Amino acid sequence: MVVIPYRPPQNGRVTDTPWMVLIGPAAAGKSTLGALLAASTGRRFVDVDEVGGAYYAEAGWTMARLRERIQAVGRVAAEREWEPARAHAVRRALAAHPAAIVALGAGHSHYTDQELFEAVRCALAPVPHVILVLPCARHDRSVEVLRHRSISVKGTDWINGDGHDLLDEWVRWPGNALLATATVHTDGEKPVETVDRLLSMCGAHPEVA
Repeated sequence: MVVIPYRPPQNGRVTDTPWMVLIGPAAAGKSTLGALLAASTGRRFVDVDEVGGAYYAEAGWTMARLRERIQAVGRVAAEREWEPARAHAVRRALAAHPAAIVALGAGHSHYTDQELFEAVRCALAPVPHVILVLPCARHDRSVEVLRHRSISVKGTDWINGDGHDLLDEWVRWPGNALLATATVHTDGEKPVETVDRLLSMCGAHPEVA
């Protein structure tokens, strides 16, 4: 893996946005890539799935409440109810972590509410590199790969009791392509190889936008 130490801009200017945001469905490898990118560039890595609790609370949500709503109304309806809190968390995380590498959980780039989607799109617009991470260009193959990973690592196939397939929904969600500045396909690559390719795609040096 190419190691490129991060150097602050010579003019002292610090960007107000993260340097890179990774988006995509569950089990795409966003957190793995983000941690490796941070290690190779000296930037901070922020996983919104890990730090989002405080931001959700600002919007009146907790993970306990989400679990309660899933039990009460089902996963799909609860995810819809949770959308405002997710959008709030995205905006807060982007504002709080300038120059960092940020990974958004699957639901943080997926919204059925158009106003919330546009709010997140606006928040991501200034970020130099918004990378959609998928196994490959084929939707069916991507779902197959991600399903296997999800079952192996997280013990879930993301198919609800009513047959609704959240993983398939996330993979086919057209909004991710609208949010992303580039897409990277990882199937057949080691994470370090994908990181090297990402650094090359972004101009090799983290300061190059």
